[in-house]
Amino acid sequence: MSEEFGTGNNVISLASKRKQSQQIVEEAKEVFQMQAAAITSLAGKINGEFTKAVKIILNTTGHLIICGIGKSGLIGQKMAATFASTGTPSFFVHPAEAYHGDLGMITEEDTIILISNSGETEEIVRLIPYIKQLNIPIIAFAGRANSHLAMHSDVIIDISVDREVCPNNLAPTNSTLATLAMGDALAVSLIKERNFQPHDFAKFHPGGSLGRKLLHEVKDVMHRGALPVVSAEQSVQECLVPMTQGRLGLVLVMEGDKLLGIVTDGDLRRALQKHSDLSSVKIADAMTSTPKTICENARLNDAEEIMKQNKIKALVVLNEDGKVSGILEIFDD
Repeated sequence: MSEEFGTGNNVISLASKRKQSQQIVEEAKEVFQMQAAAITSLAGKINGEFTKAVKIILNTTGHLIICGIGKSGLIGQKMAATFASTGTPSFFVHPAEAYHGDLGMITEEDTIILISNSGETEEIVRLIPYIKQLNIPIIAFAGRANSHLAMHSDVIIDISVDREVCPNNLAPTNSTLATLAMGDALAVSLIKERNFQPHDFAKFHPGGSLGRKLLHEVKDVMHRGALPVVSAEQSVQECLVPMTQGRLGLVLVMEGDKLLGIVTDGDLRRALQKHSDLSSVKIADAMTSTPKTICENARLNDAEEIMKQNKIKALVVLNEDGKVSGILEIFDD
């Protein structure tokens, strides 16, 4: 007898609930499959028009203006933010607000991207005569090549999709995703053409963890001063106190100001597996003699990459003379 929930006409069997849950999962997976197909199809729409758009934007001395309304407007705002943060001065203008003063934000040095999947959006189409008077390039993100917008633009970027993922083929879903993806493709092409590097990116992202990694140097956050130091002739057991007090998970093995190696907590565990009495084992026989190091003037981002690639938690920091100046932990950033 199957388990049942509810009373009277509202009885729902456990099997029915499971079937319903599985159906929801399958329907959600189908959304991803359909949207992936929509994105993949965009590759076939990249042509000379796309190249022309890249060249126009590169030659723009003013700003790249993005304009759209509704869902396209929301995507346009994201596009403008992406362009602005990757070396292409850009901002979003709402087409309705444009007719109440914001048209003054557009100048003869600018280029404008107008977004309309149908190519007939009234608020967008009404802007075309004014933009034509400024004699600035119009790049259309449109889903119909024979639309009013497409026919009055200098460049047509095809963002058409076969249908929306919405079961009623009404809510903008695949079409907005295609617009977003095409905008990203354009932004990435511009990044490459401008040779926009991480240090350039950092200038526009000074806040938060990302800006910290890209802008700060190792010497800004490394541990310096009284570092845990031992000599190669000491016993491994004698590492325990300075390692514990240093709280860095390692000690430096030094001969004067020369770095001979390091002993990490991992080195200690391996030594314990081989020897029952650590007091009889010299540090020279247990240390890592070729530790990973980094220059104190390197960026935190570079230090993090080294630690990730080598699966280590700390780096010995060297100054310009090759002398130890500190220790950087992965947690310091």
